Amino acid sequence: MTEPPPCVEIDARGEAAGTIIWLHGLGASGHDFEPIVPLLQLPQARFVFPHAPTRGVTINGGLLMPAWYDIATMGTPRGGEDADDVRESAALIAALIAREAGRGIPASRVVLAGFSQGAAMALFAGHRHPEALRGIMVLSGYEVLPHTREAEGQAANRDTPLLACHGTHDPMVPVARAREAYQAYAHPGRPAEWHEFPIGHEVSPPEIAVIRDWLAGRFAAGEERPASS
Repeated sequence: MTEPPPCVEIDARGEAAGTIIWLHGLGASGHDFEPIVPLLQLPQARFVFPHAPTRGVTINGGLLMPAWYDIATMGTPRGGEDADDVRESAALIAALIAREAGRGIPASRVVLAGFSQGAAMALFAGHRHPEALRGIMVLSGYEVLPHTREAEGQAANRDTPLLACHGTHDPMVPVARAREAYQAYAHPGRPAEWHEFPIGHEVSPPEIAVIRDWLAGRFAAGEERPASS
């Protein structure tokens, strides 16, 4: 069984109503988004910020750094991500979700979130998870292994609420690529939101406000998702 990765955790005040598992971007760490927690005004939630494994990243000259997967090339039709790394990291995410279940928070009360490479993993793993999640949040992200989307998607998360935010001036992940990924998942009947901001590869105060309001809606009193759908 895959062991969950080391994490930075900020626990809820009192009994947790749910958990946000938030995946950092390439070369960052679980501490990257730790300072954002007070701004989200969600004391009833546990925040889990896992650290990605250290691996060589080809586009960065093979430099060792925290990365959910290696990237060999940029801009190719199928993407330059290492498929084995992607699946290895998806297993780490599944282990984190299982650990939350063991702590009394079922998948139906877990939001899977991420930034950049972490956002790509949140979308990939969330779409393929066999239990219904509370939500999927994609910040400055994109889709990896898109050719496997239909074959590997799970019905449990077809209608999971989705939030996607992106900077129109992002030099790392073109907004068109992010929008294409969003449109692949925002089918009719799914609660899905797309927000653009006049920023680069970053998160801005107006974006934080959107994230805060969306998360508040996910953890509103009485909201609960079925264990499967």
